[in-house]
Amino acid sequence: MIGVFDSGFGGLTILKSFLEHLPQYDYLYLGDNARTPYGNRSPELIYQFTREAVDFLFGQGCQLILIACFTASAEALQQIQQEYLPEKNQRDKKLQRRILGVIRPLVEEAIRFNNFKKIGVIGTCGTINSQTFIRELKKINPNLEIHQKECPLLVPLIEEGYYLRREAKMILRNYLRQLKLKKIDTLILGCTHYPIMLKQIRQVIGKSCRILNPGEIVAKSLVEYLTRHPEIESQLSRNSQVRFFTTDNPEKFKIFGSKFLGQKIDKVEKMNLSN
Repeated sequence: MIGVFDSGFGGLTILKSFLEHLPQYDYLYLGDNARTPYGNRSPELIYQFTREAVDFLFGQGCQLILIACFTASAEALQQIQQEYLPEKNQRDKKLQRRILGVIRPLVEEAIRFNNFKKIGVIGTCGTINSQTFIRELKKINPNLEIHQKECPLLVPLIEEGYYLRREAKMILRNYLRQLKLKKIDTLILGCTHYPIMLKQIRQVIGKSCRILNPGEIVAKSLVEYLTRHPEIESQLSRNSQVRFFTTDNPEKFKIFGSKFLGQKIDKVEKMNLSN
């Protein structure tokens, strides 16, 4: 089973692409809606919350976990990969479990074409302040010109369903103004919520800038990963089933989650990560 973790609803845009490209597998989605957003949390809390989610997903039988939250991927993924997995995998050679993030696939896609040199990144305060995108992009190409912008209001606007309002587009224009003035040729959507506003982002940033949609790119990366790692792929159950968990209100999750996923969610289970 593949586990998908996010601080709220945004990771459902990633799961949506997984279900389109890899519908044969079983999935378990966990949204920590009670403690969202992660973007303004301290790195220590983000690690703690993410670690609790990873423990829960592995406890439910997931062999592969995708941390769909960009903030958690930036602040917690590397530490969890280093501290959690090697120790357990060494004790049981038959136990092959992995945790993946969403940042690396977008970084690799951003530098895929040599003629693109000016890259913009938008994300939560946590993701941007971590400097993770800059570090990872510069590792591959030190000559890139990278511009970042925190967009703290977009997640609450999207989660509350206000993203289609005129005020939301005004806020978006303000956030993207600096990146547009820098004449970026590539824009990385560094938050899983942002694809919900993809149409508005395209209108503001202009047709000359390519926009990297996390869902499609991460799904493509997962297909390639499973091809390269048959020892992981062979363990995944294939019943085309999806379970949903939230740490907050299941009924609210059904309503808002269905919009993010693009299909009706009938059942959501509630759990408490702090236990």
